[in-house]
Amino acid sequence: MSISRDTIMTVLAGIALPNGTTLAQGDVVKALTVKDGAVSFVIEAPDAAAARAWDSARSDAEVALKALAGVQSVSVVMTAHSGTPSAPSAPASGAAAPNLKIGRHPTPQKGKMAVPGVKSIIAIASGKGGVGKSTVSSNLAVALAKLGRKVGLLDADIYGPSQPRMMGVSKKPASPDGETIEPLYAHGVTMMSIGLMVEEGEAIVWRGPMLMGAMQQMLGQVQWGELDVLLIDMPPGTGDVQLTLCQKTELTGAIVVSTPQDVALLDARRGISMFEKLGVPVLGLVENMSTYVCPECGHEAHIFGHGGVSDEAEKIGAPFLGALPLALPTRLAGDSGVPIVVTDEALGEPYMRLADRLVQGGIA
Repeated sequence: MSISRDTIMTVLAGIALPNGTTLAQGDVVKALTVKDGAVSFVIEAPDAAAARAWDSARSDAEVALKALAGVQSVSVVMTAHSGTPSAPSAPASGAAAPNLKIGRHPTPQKGKMAVPGVKSIIAIASGKGGVGKSTVSSNLAVALAKLGRKVGLLDADIYGPSQPRMMGVSKKPASPDGETIEPLYAHGVTMMSIGLMVEEGEAIVWRGPMLMGAMQQMLGQVQWGELDVLLIDMPPGTGDVQLTLCQKTELTGAIVVSTPQDVALLDARRGISMFEKLGVPVLGLVENMSTYVCPECGHEAHIFGHGGVSDEAEKIGAPFLGALPLALPTRLAGDSGVPIVVTDEALGEPYMRLADRLVQGGIA
């Protein structure tokens, strides 16, 4: 028996919200997909307080939909764009802007800094740009959240922050006291990016010390709350940000993303060498853009080669965490602010397998 969108919305019309409406009213259900018995959608709450209050409705919706004949699985993600539900309270109206001074130099610290409440910090890195590291980071974060983990995502690509676009958030973070910063919340993930602190398209022209100070603030001043894992979307290469994070932060380890192309692997090796020199464990390698399947004829092609990353992982004795496809819908989903793992079961499955492997391995 096939399930229609109308059937789903009829069920959601019976799920009441605390404000007296239902999940079928007010355009709060986004990205609803029904495919081969798998139902997924996003509940978009107006703010963090509402997201907390609506969580029981989310649970009720999952139970009701799973009871329908023909439904094999249900995935419901709660989104709020003005703070994180894990925060103790929503920012007061008219709260001051975060006191993130452009160009602030780092403050002295003894040893490596831990982030209170965060169990595991994983750097998602690449040797060069253009290999899809940010796409992997956003989809992996949402995938881990769908597996029940409390996940944070920090966009540490200071010069080219892309997570606000990929996660579909644009509001400025609030600051209740002018010092601490309230992160945003999207697709089940607590997230923060320097891109949320400046106007879109504005160039960030900072020297090394300014970068170090900004990273201290993004880790220390942001109220991350209780997290199982914080993913850090690193900039490409082996520059000041990477050096600062490795030397000043208690990283659980790093995941290196590369395409199988020889040129990309050359740069990936440099990144791996950097982590080894700085004493940061390489938790594994991911081969992105591994295969391309033509949507018209089904032909599978290996545009950037195939298997190079798994071979490299074997050489250095690191786990090969998986291969991810090259697909136009994945790019379009990222551009639209709804990661593919939220909307498409088939293309999202490789990211779910990657997340499951991290969970099963005790990494996340």
